[in-house]
Amino acid sequence: MLEKTAIADAAGDLADEDELPPISDRVVTIKPASRRPQLDLHELWHYRELAATFAWRDLKVRYKQSLIGAAWAIIQPVMTMVVFTFIFGTFAKVPSQGLPYQLFSYSGILPWSYFAGALGAASGSLAMNSSLLTKIYFPRVLLPLAAVTVPAVDFLLACTVLGGLMGWYGLSVGINALLAPLFMILAAATALGVGLVFSVINVRYRDVPYAIPFVIQIWLFLSPVIYPIKALHHSWERLILSLNPMSGVITGFRWSLLGTPPPSALQLLLSIVAACAFLTFGLAVFRRAEPRFADTI
Repeated sequence: MLEKTAIADAAGDLADEDELPPISDRVVTIKPASRRPQLDLHELWHYRELAATFAWRDLKVRYKQSLIGAAWAIIQPVMTMVVFTFIFGTFAKVPSQGLPYQLFSYSGILPWSYFAGALGAASGSLAMNSSLLTKIYFPRVLLPLAAVTVPAVDFLLACTVLGGLMGWYGLSVGINALLAPLFMILAAATALGVGLVFSVINVRYRDVPYAIPFVIQIWLFLSPVIYPIKALHHSWERLILSLNPMSGVITGFRWSLLGTPPPSALQLLLSIVAACAFLTFGLAVFRRAEPRFADTI
């Protein structure tokens, strides 16, 4: 009787082993993160649901317990447009490329507001999630990447006002509007690259929250938000300003929606190269510092 029971148990164990996946499918190889400035798209896709969870969490707490909630996404750029129109349009008489200055300034404020919000959120993404960094493993780059996507919701809400202004002044959208998302992708890449660097610095030094508003303020006046880049008299001035990726983003965004003069080929090329350089440098800094995040933060 005992012999039959042993044979049955052995047969059952063999059947269970046959149902298990091959050994190669059950082995997980743990390797150190690559120091090369690259995004592991396969790993990011594997953790896509976690990235969506981070973005949704940040979106829910963005206006939590605020009185008017998401309306701030519209009020802030509209009030900025009013101030810019009053100062630069009425008194300073800044050229607006044949457009009403309200429309000219608001079309520059939109991509700029997205960039400023994305840069600020990405810079503080690691420090704000220190408890996660020290307890579980996931691709750390998901945090600044998710932070860059959240301000896109505010951008889309604020675009409704731009549509209203265009209808008020009798402007229609042409086929070039299909290129507007490409310029916003360029803005997102720039914000991510710079945000990665500041997020790494913020892990060790808590001066970043004080420095970011100053950097954004200076960067605003180096971008053609309140003036067209062609208002600069010297070609070397326009060339230097083109090294700012937001110069190509704002000029191209205006052109795609409002029909203003397009960015020159050189200006667009310099903006793209600069954005790629920011992103590559940011990834390189982030990858090099990533193994020390849990110990430093």
